[in-house]
Formats: sequence, C-alpha cells, structure tokens
Amino acid sequence: MLDDPRIAGLLRLGQGALKPAPGRARIFLALASGALCHADFALAVIAMMSAMFHGMQIGLGTVPWPWAAAVNLFLILQFPLVHSVLLTAAGRRFLARIVPGPHGAVLSTTTYATIASAQLLALFALWTPSGIIWWQAEGTAFWVLCATYGAAWLLLIKASFDAGAEVQSGALGWMSLMAKVRPVFPDMPDEGLFRLMRQPIYLAFALTLWTVPVWTPDQLVLATLLTGYCILAPLLKERRFAAAYGARFKAYRARVPYMLPRLAGPGNAVRAREATGLFEEERVAGKREAD
Repeated sequence: MLDDPRIAGLLRLGQGALKPAPGRARIFLALASGALCHADFALAVIAMMSAMFHGMQIGLGTVPWPWAAAVNLFLILQFPLVHSVLLTAAGRRFLARIVPGPHGAVLSTTTYATIASAQLLALFALWTPSGIIWWQAEGTAFWVLCATYGAAWLLLIKASFDAGAEVQSGALGWMSLMAKVRPVFPDMPDEGLFRLMRQPIYLAFALTLWTVPVWTPDQLVLATLLTGYCILAPLLKERRFAAAYGARFKAYRARVPYMLPRLAGPGNAVRAREATGLFEEERVAGKREAD
C-alpha cells in the first residue's frame, strides 16, 4: 500500500510539513493559508450537500422574484467560468500573485482551492429558493435516494483521491511551503477509477446533482447547467494533459473511455483488461506457463 504513488506522495508531503524548515513567518503563512483553505472547503461541502438534499430550498438569499432568477443564474455560472479561467496560463499567473511576497507561486494550488470553495459556498449559501417543490421522496424511495446520494459523494471522494488528494484539497501548496520545497504535482492519473474512465471526478459530481430526494425547479436548473459543465469542461483539461504528457496521454485516451465505463462484451472485455493492466499480466502469466 505504501508503494502506491497516491499514498506515497501524501506521506512525503505530510512528513515534510511535520518537520518544517526554519522560518517563523513562512510557517505562519503556510498554516494560515491551510487553515483558511480547509475551513472554506469544509463549509462549501456542507452547504452543497445540505442545499441539494433539500432541493435548493434552504438558501439564505432574499432577492425578490423575478430578480432572484437572474441572481441565481449568476451564482451558478460564476463557478464554472472563474474555475476554468483560473486554470489557463494567465489564470495560473494571476493565482501566483494573489498572495504577495515570494511564496505566492508555491501557494497557488492552495489559493485555487480556497477560491473554488468560496465560489461553491456562495452558490449554495446565497441561493434564493423558489419555494416550489415538485416532488419529494417518501418511504422506501427516500431511503433509496439517500443511499444513492451518499454513494455519489463517496464516488466523488474516491475519484478525488485517485486524482491526487493533495491537489484536490489544496494541501499541496501550504504543505510544500511548510517544508520549504517546490510543490511536486502527482503524475498523470491512471489508477483507481481512472482505469475505467478518464473523468471520474466530473461524472461523480454530476451524479450528486441528479440523485437528490427533493426535486424543484431550482434543482433542475442547477443540475442541468452544471452537468453541461461536467461534460464540456474536461475537454479543456484533456487539451492541457495532451500538451503536458504527449504520446502517453494519447495512448491512455485511446484505450480508456471519456466518462462512462464500457460495458462488458467480447471486444470491450479485452479493452477493459488493457485499461486495468490485467491484459499485460495475463499475457505474461500465459507466457510463463508456456515456458
């Protein structure tokens, strides 16, 4: 287990943070940035889980209708737009300058996660509810949907871990600053859920939008627009991966589907084994038996 690069990277990062290089001001900045990032992240997740579970009917927004529709639409769109812009070359340079002084670049991943969390918190906390409930699950249907909703969130956690928990959580920046080392990004993800699909995070995020036990016009608009983002945004991400990893990513893209795992079948079974590495293991094992 410790040989798993997803775990080994986290352990190295944690060990470095627990034994920081001297420098009180730097350590204070790292700890303050980390505390802000993770508190922001926790509040955003709690707000998102609660708001969607109730069909977006517990928001604190008080904008009168019909103006509330425009404000709610802005709250939805600000997340994917800013989130995507900050991932461009210009956006990354901007992130490196937000924290003044010599440590802004090292903290850029933490800053990015903090901003993304604040955007989500604003979306779900400041939403103005319509007060219209179309359908609310009861009895067995309620518990089935609760289990499905929880499973979607567990899938999202698993996908985030497989992609590199230190980056997804914002820990990479502030822990690297604590250790006074250059941030080392995880390798191109191709383990865990990434063996079955190239975009498990976006799929899991979309599933959380559609497995809620309360349906309202608010939830339908939110789910529709953010699902569109989940389908289209990874195209830009894959363009960056193709530029960074070249032939390796192209080979990965050729054998692993975009977002939906392939169903088992005569031809797909071979591709699935190839994607998980089993095909090569079987080939080597067969060769050994023949020898």
